[in-house]
Amino acid sequence: QVQLVESGGGLVQPGGSLRLSCAASGSISTLVFMAWYRQAPGKERELVASITRSDNRRIADSVKGRFSISRNDAMNTAYLQMSTLIPEDTGVYYCNAKVGAYPDYVDYWGQGTQVTVSS
Repeated sequence: QVQLVESGGGLVQPGGSLRLSCAASGSISTLVFMAWYRQAPGKERELVASITRSDNRRIADSVKGRFSISRNDAMNTAYLQMSTLIPEDTGVYYCNAKVGAYPDYVDYWGQGTQVTVSS
């Protein structure tokens, strides 16, 4: 019912910046939450940032001060602005969305976009 498509990943040098986008489509009238996760090879998937329809934002301590999350007014696109990138930021970044009403949310996931921080 909901499709999430990430874009904006790529290769960037340490200290550089990237902006990731997640476009949601389909049955998104009750989309209330969007988030960015990342996963490096051999590592556990971790929550990076999240944002709600009411614009409540949370940023993981590991990226606080360097990353920020935002959304458009329609709540169908989420952005992850990444600055001062370090090699530890390398991984596949996934978009997540929750649809429905509390407590019966349904989770949807994008296919991921690769971010590589290397000189």
